Amino acid sequence: MGALTGKSAIVTGASRGIGRAIAERFAHDGASVVVNYAKSADQAKEVVIAIEAGGGKAIAIQADIARIRHVRRLFRETLTHFGQVDILVNNAAASFNTLVPFVEVTENEFDAVFALNARGAFFAMQEAARILPDHGRIINISTVATSLGLPGLSAYLGSKAALEQFTLMLATELGVRGITVNTVSAGVTEPQMLGDLFALWPPEMKTMLIQRTPMGRLGQPADVADVVAFLASEDARWVTGQNLRADGGIR
Repeated sequence: MGALTGKSAIVTGASRGIGRAIAERFAHDGASVVVNYAKSADQAKEVVIAIEAGGGKAIAIQADIARIRHVRRLFRETLTHFGQVDILVNNAAASFNTLVPFVEVTENEFDAVFALNARGAFFAMQEAARILPDHGRIINISTVATSLGLPGLSAYLGSKAALEQFTLMLATELGVRGITVNTVSAGVTEPQMLGDLFALWPPEMKTMLIQRTPMGRLGQPADVADVVAFLASEDARWVTGQNLRADGGIR
C-alpha cells in the first residue's frame, strides 16, 4: 500500500510541469487524483493516461481557477467521481509572457494575475476547508522568487506572497481539526514557467541563477513533487503553517 492509498486529491494546473509531477507522484503513492486544467485538455488527458498506465486512478476535470463558480464545480465533480476530497494542491498560476516594470503594470494585468494566483486559490482553500475531512491536507505552491526580488514580476510575486499569508492564516484556523496547511516554494525549476521566463531574460540570467544555487543545477518538477508528497502524507502530520523551500538552496 502507498502512503496515500484511499485518499482523493485535487491538483490544480496539473496538465504540465510541477502540477503534472505532483499528480503522478500522488497516484504512485495510491491516491485517486483529479488532474485539473483550464485549457490544455489534450495534455491533461495525457497525464491521466500515464497515471492509468502505471496502475493509478485519475480523471481530468476542466475548471478555470480564476472563476469561483468553476472552483466550486471542481469540488462538486470530484465528490461525484471519488466521493471525497482529502488533499488540495493549489498549483495553478498565471504564466509569464512578458516582464513588466512595476510602473507599467496595468489594472487588467494586475487583476488577471491576482484573480488566478491569489483570489482563485483563496476560494479553492475555502471549499477545501468546508469539504475536507479531519486530518486532510492543503498545500499551496509558491516560489522562492518572493524572497529574491526578481525584476519585472511585481504582480506575480505579490500574488504569491498573498498565497503564503493565506497558508499561515488557514493553518491556524484548521489546526484543531488536524488539517495541515503548508506552502512549498519552488526554486528555479524547468521547464514550464521559468522556461518561459528564460526566453524573456538575457542569456546570462540563467547562468547567474544556477551560480546562486548551491546544488549547482536547476530544479526539476519531481524535486518539488517529492516535497509535496511528504506534506500530503501521514509523516507530515505535525507540520503546518510552514513554507518549505524546495529550491536547491538558492539565495
